[in-house]
Amino acid sequence: MAITGTSALGGVVKAAYDRYVEFSLRSVPTFRTAVDKKPVAQAMPGSSVVFSIHQEMADKVATLTEGTDPTAVAIADVTQVSVVLNEYGNVVTHSRKLGELSFSDVDPAIANLIAYNMSSSLDVVIATILAGGTNVLYGGDATSTVEIVDADIITGNDIRKAVAKLRAANAAPKYGNLYAGYIHPEVAFDLRSETGAQSFEDVQKYTNSSEILHQATGVYGGAYFMETARALVLADGAAGINVYRTNILGAQAVAEATAVEPGVVVGPVTDQLMRQRPLGWYSLQGWSMYREAAAYRIESSSSVA
Repeated sequence: MAITGTSALGGVVKAAYDRYVEFSLRSVPTFRTAVDKKPVAQAMPGSSVVFSIHQEMADKVATLTEGTDPTAVAIADVTQVSVVLNEYGNVVTHSRKLGELSFSDVDPAIANLIAYNMSSSLDVVIATILAGGTNVLYGGDATSTVEIVDADIITGNDIRKAVAKLRAANAAPKYGNLYAGYIHPEVAFDLRSETGAQSFEDVQKYTNSSEILHQATGVYGGAYFMETARALVLADGAAGINVYRTNILGAQAVAEATAVEPGVVVGPVTDQLMRQRPLGWYSLQGWSMYREAAAYRIESSSSVA
C-alpha cells in the first residue's frame, strides 16, 4: 500500500518561523550615571565650555597683634577645566524593499537598535575618559599596567585604600557617605572570593548574608558597587594579559557639556522613488575629568578564565 507522507509531498512541508525576532544580550549603559557636573551659568554657545574652580586660601594660624592691621594677602587665581564639544552619531539607511519583503517588522527593530547604539556608544566614551584619570592603584605586586600578571587580582584592601585616598583628598561621596564603584563581574568574583579578616565574605556573613547568597557585591569598603560588563577591559598587561579597570568615584569626578542632547533622528527620504529611508542618532557633547582627586582607578587581572 502506497503511503503519501512527508517525503512524498515534501514541497508542502516547510520550516515555520517565529516572526518575533529577539535582540542580542545587552549590558545596561552605566557610566553616564558617573557624570554629575554640568554648566550652571553658561555664558553662551561655544565649541568648548570652560569650568573654573576657586583655590582655597592658606590657613592663617598666627595670632593678631592689637593695634596692628593684618597684612592683606592675594587670592590665588582659579584653576580651569575645558570640555571640548564633539559630534557623535550613527545612521542606518534601509530600503523600502526590505520592509515590504521581510517576515518581521524591521522598522521598530531598527529604531530599537539605533536607540541602544546611541546610549551604548556614549557610555563607552565616558568609560574611556575615566580610564585616563591620573590616580591609579594596581592589584597584587604590580606597579604599572604593563606589569600586571594573572596573580595580580583585586583585594578588599585595594578598595579600602582607594576610599581612604578619596576621603583624604576631601572628595565628596556620591550616595550618603558612600562612594560609587563600577566593577566588572569577573573582578567582583575575585573580590567576593577573598578570604580572611575584613574580606568581603568575612564582613558580610556578620552583617548581611543575603549578599553572599545572591552573589551581589552591594556595599563594601566604603563604596556602593555596580557590577557591569561595560567596565573597561584591555589586553595591555604583561604578555597581553587582560587588565580590568575598577572605578571608585566621588562627586564631580567627570564634567559634561552639551549643545545637543543625544536623540534619534529620522532623516529625509531624498531619492527619486522614495526607497531609501535613513534613521540615526546624533549628539553634540563633550566630557572631561573635572576633579581628579574625586576619582581612583584600580587596575587588576582576574582569576576568571
